Amino acid sequence: MRIEPYSYSKLDAIKSLSLRAWAPVFDSIEKSMDSDVYRSFYPDGWCVSQLNAVESVCTSTDNHVWVALESDLIVGFVAVKLHLEDSMGEIYMIAVDPDYQRRGIGAALTQLALDWMKEKGMSIAMVETGGDSGHAPARCTYEKMGFGLLPIARYFKKLN
Repeated sequence: MRIEPYSYSKLDAIKSLSLRAWAPVFDSIEKSMDSDVYRSFYPDGWCVSQLNAVESVCTSTDNHVWVALESDLIVGFVAVKLHLEDSMGEIYMIAVDPDYQRRGIGAALTQLALDWMKEKGMSIAMVETGGDSGHAPARCTYEKMGFGLLPIARYFKKLN
């Protein structure tokens, strides 16, 4: 496995793997939320929203993106955003193809992001993820890599 900088020619492959990677996550989110609130967040379905989010993240000049490749097949990616005013780097988006999960690719992408943040002079690293069961593997990776949890409660209510 190797990691290299993102190029636009890789966008379609990243979008495709992200849908496969996040399908169980969005299934878990849907089960965890009020159905009316969930539909309000994703009126056209989560796939449309997620594809737009991935494209936006990958093409934004504010983010730095790398891809993980196995035999020239894109198996993961990570996007990092720097918050210079806080001296903080943020792992803004990360995904690994389900067929390649639990092989250390997520950890390798995370470590690359952390090393790059440090190289850019950041003193804090942050990553945000869900508390639902679909995000459990991500939380496990971040905790193993030394991230500490800040418990935040976020509540939603559909207004009629």
